[in-house]
Amino acid sequence: MKKILCVCMSSTIQRTITFENLTLTKVNRSRHYRIDASGKAVNSARVLEQLEKGCCRVVCPLGEKNLSAFTEPAARDNLNLLYTTIPGQTRECWTLLDQAAGTTTELVVSEPLLESEEELKAVAGAEIKILKIINDLLPEVDALLLAGSRPKIWSQDLYATISGMTHDNGKVFLADYIGEDLKKTLNASIPDIIKINEEEFHASFPELEDQPLQDAIAKKSLELGNIIVVTRGADSTYAAARGQFSECPTEKVAALNTTACGDSFNAGFLYEYLQTSNLSAALKKGAWCAARNAEVETPGAIR
Repeated sequence: MKKILCVCMSSTIQRTITFENLTLTKVNRSRHYRIDASGKAVNSARVLEQLEKGCCRVVCPLGEKNLSAFTEPAARDNLNLLYTTIPGQTRECWTLLDQAAGTTTELVVSEPLLESEEELKAVAGAEIKILKIINDLLPEVDALLLAGSRPKIWSQDLYATISGMTHDNGKVFLADYIGEDLKKTLNASIPDIIKINEEEFHASFPELEDQPLQDAIAKKSLELGNIIVVTRGADSTYAAARGQFSECPTEKVAALNTTACGDSFNAGFLYEYLQTSNLSAALKKGAWCAARNAEVETPGAIR
């Protein structure tokens, strides 16, 4: 069994609320709702656990004020969770499903920034603990998946540090984040796999914006000597391995909840790639997981 460590620095309590019809400026009564432990890498971990029980561990920080709201659904889903607590609350995300329109609307509610000296000291201590957990677990896994934006309470070099630790241990590193964090990571160590969407690719590599997307992905992957995967919503996924371009069609389904389709893709892709080292097979597995996720209400699930 190949083992994967999922790291999520932006943990989320996900509330998914289903309506028959959703009308703005009106009182809307839901049919039902569910609560899930979430965040990009947490969603990937849930899919991985469904692909093969026991193949994944997930590391994340959690707010001490609403700790059980995250840990209880995580335990329900058999997530192998290791966490450190920080002051305040874990942020929440509300997903509104309109069954009549077939739409998914996400409302991300960020918690206030921590500002007191005592709170900042606690966060710094939590970051050290998380890095120690990762360092202790890396010898036991085959790959590390780091996904999601970095909340400002964490050190600016944190993602680059985790990437470097992963490479020092000779493990596969999949990065699903952009901006300064990706730039700092690329300056420190090249991720084995970068998985982002089309908009994020253009934002990350603006020097290639004038080139056809296929050519730009192939050129950048050749320059970096790695794999770059670019998802394009309902359109086919583009990818390149050290300059060799590949394309994989998406599966057309009747979508119920599109939240976490990208996270589900990450899980399937990395799981298959570790088994086979075959880019085409990994893309197909990622697309399959994304399609199954869209068919169910649970974010980051394939059944």
